[in-house]
Amino acid sequence: MMGWGWGMGAGGWIAMVVFWVAVLALIVWAVMRVFPAGGSRRSAPRAETPQEILDRRFASGEIDSETYRAMRTALDSGPVDRQLP
Repeated sequence: MMGWGWGMGAGGWIAMVVFWVAVLALIVWAVMRVFPAGGSRRSAPRAETPQEILDRRFASGEIDSETYRAMRTALDSGPVDRQLP
């Protein structure tokens, strides 16, 4: 019957609002999962490896070729166990 009663009432309006808030929250959650906050533009730069630091120092002229070769040999030989006195 058209025009009879008061519509869906307060409970219906509250349920509708809760439903649409849940749908909106689901959409926001899905977008956040697809596009994480730490995207490629905002990610922290990776740390340089010891070889990259040595190459950069040699290229910039901080160290000479003899020092570079000696340090490169030391790096390539593997980790050194150092004991403190």
